[in-house]
Amino acid sequence: MNEDSHLVETPLSRTELLRGHFLHVVRDTVRLPGGAEATREYVLHPGAVMVIGLLDDGRVVLERQFRHPMQAVMIEFPAGKLDQGEDSLGCAQREMLEETGYSAREWAFAGRLAPTVAYSDETIDIWFARGLTLGERQLDNGEFLDVFTATPADLRAWCFSGEVIDCKTLIGSMWLHNVLSGEWALQWHSGATASLAGQSTR
Repeated sequence: MNEDSHLVETPLSRTELLRGHFLHVVRDTVRLPGGAEATREYVLHPGAVMVIGLLDDGRVVLERQFRHPMQAVMIEFPAGKLDQGEDSLGCAQREMLEETGYSAREWAFAGRLAPTVAYSDETIDIWFARGLTLGERQLDNGEFLDVFTATPADLRAWCFSGEVIDCKTLIGSMWLHNVLSGEWALQWHSGATASLAGQSTR
């Protein structure tokens, strides 16, 4: 018997509320564990990746980008959503190259985070990259961002001070700290062989 059965909601029906260029919003009717019905409105998401790029001098690759919902420029790790039919590593490699110009010799899958569990099914795969080579960025039309590098200590300080509030970047800083301290180990592979199966061990 499922030990969580007293918590699980059973989907009954779905209504589409919005299918925009970026967002797909639905309203599900569910049966609660107590037997009553309720509705749940949330965003369907194809999934995304985030890349923690490690330079040979110990610095990491970051971005500054204006985020309209927040009306502010945010400090973030490079990231982006999966295209249809795209695998996680392929997305990470594509986004890193397009946004920053960097390609990597080795990749390691770290883990997965769910940034907004109350109103979206989005998950973000966390990838580490090293052996970086800088080339030319390939930004999308209408995409404007600055790429810069910082020490892990700088990033931790910005997280503590509140200058960094982006959820995925806060989690990425935690991962980075634990990897660099030796507390969490990564399984590194060449870009051709890295996969979700090469998940880190903790």
